[in-house]
Amino acid sequence: MKYIGGKWKAVILIQLIKKKRYSELRKLLPMVTERTISLQLKELEADGLVERKVYTNKPPLKVEYSLTDFGKTLIPLLEGMAKWGMETAEKNERVTVVKDDK
Repeated sequence: MKYIGGKWKAVILIQLIKKKRYSELRKLLPMVTERTISLQLKELEADGLVERKVYTNKPPLKVEYSLTDFGKTLIPLLEGMAKWGMETAEKNERVTVVKDDK
């Protein structure tokens, strides 16, 4: 829980199963503040779960985030949590389920 504890870390990690730019994360997580996403990404990077890659070869600057090999070990857990969450939300009909088909 040290690595994925907190309100948004698991949600961010699920999105990073496939590489994402910061702007893509912002669009996919409108309920999370920009500051929170930034802080969580820094913590996940410091813990070795997320890799930040900066492309400086041509403007504008491009930054991509992806899971490290260590972070990829969480994929079965993250997918299980996502499945449970969707099933629970559909059953309770309290939450609208948003799926990322990318």
